[in-house]
Amino acid sequence: MNGSAIPGESIELQIADVLREIDWPANKDEIVDAARDAGASGEVVDMFDGLPEQDYADGGAVLRLIGSNFGPGLSS
Repeated sequence: MNGSAIPGESIELQIADVLREIDWPANKDEIVDAARDAGASGEVVDMFDGLPEQDYADGGAVLRLIGSNFGPGLSS
């Protein structure tokens, strides 16, 4: 992933870019690592770090949890 554009993107775009690059299924730690590697903002990394410790089948599963925890603007 070309992480150079990520820091200037909106939170929603950062999340989408990170999730698009992950090899699914993935666990919480892999998602957090992918966000850090991509250069996502601290806020986005914190959102992923706040996920429950479990395996996620796909990005949609992550988006549903993030959307329910952080408000309607981030739900799928």
